[in-house]
Amino acid sequence: MFVTGLTAAALATVGFLGHQAAANVPPELRHPAAGAAGGVREALPDRGHPAALPARSGVGERVVYALRADRVWLVEESGKVRRTFGVSPGTVDPAPGSYRVTSRSKEVTGSDGVPIEHVVRFTGVDGTAIGFSAAKDGSAPVLDPRERTGGIRETRADGAAMWEFATIGQTVVVVR
Repeated sequence: MFVTGLTAAALATVGFLGHQAAANVPPELRHPAAGAAGGVREALPDRGHPAALPARSGVGERVVYALRADRVWLVEESGKVRRTFGVSPGTVDPAPGSYRVTSRSKEVTGSDGVPIEHVVRFTGVDGTAIGFSAAKDGSAPVLDPRERTGGIRETRADGAAMWEFATIGQTVVVVR
C-alpha cells in the first residue's frame, strides 16, 4: 500500500509538471498539429535555417509570403523552393490566408510616386491593392505610416522572377 501511494504521488507530480511545461512552450516551438484557432496560418520558422520554407504554408505550386520574416518563396509543384528572397512591405498587410493572383502590370507608377515594374497583385485591404513589385531604380520604399501602401517591394531580379512565376490565378499563401 505504501508503494502504491508513492507511485500515485509520483504520477500526479509528473502529470502536473508535464502540464506546466506544455502550457509554457513558446508558439514557435509548438507541434504543427497544435495550430492556431480559427484556421489562421502560423509560420513556424526553422531556427537553424531562417530562409527555410515555413511549415503549413500549403502544397503544390505557390508563392508563400511570410509577414514576420518579410520573405517570399516561389515553390514548385513538387514542393521544391525555386527561389526565396527578402522583401520590403508597404504599410498595409494582407491577412494570413490563401489568395490568387488577380492582376498584373508590366510598368506603372507606385502609390509613392516611384516608377515600378513587374507588379503582381493578389488582394486588397479596404481599397488598398496588395501586391509584389520592383522599383525601376532599385530603391526600397520610403514609408510614411500615414499613407496606405500595399506594395511589397522586391529587387529588380526578384521582381523578374516573380513576374515569370506568378501568372494570373497563381496561388499566393500568406503566413504570419
